[in-house]
Amino acid sequence: MKKVYASASEALDGLLQDGMTISAGGFGLCGIPELLID
Repeated sequence: MKKVYASASEALDGLLQDGMTISAGGFGLCGIPELLID
């Protein structure tokens, strides 16, 4: 499995579709997307 890509669009190629929602958290307690998980 390739884990390093030249760009974000290359890494996400074929995975995204119109209408999708992407949620992302950060590091540590301040980055946990608690409201999104609920």
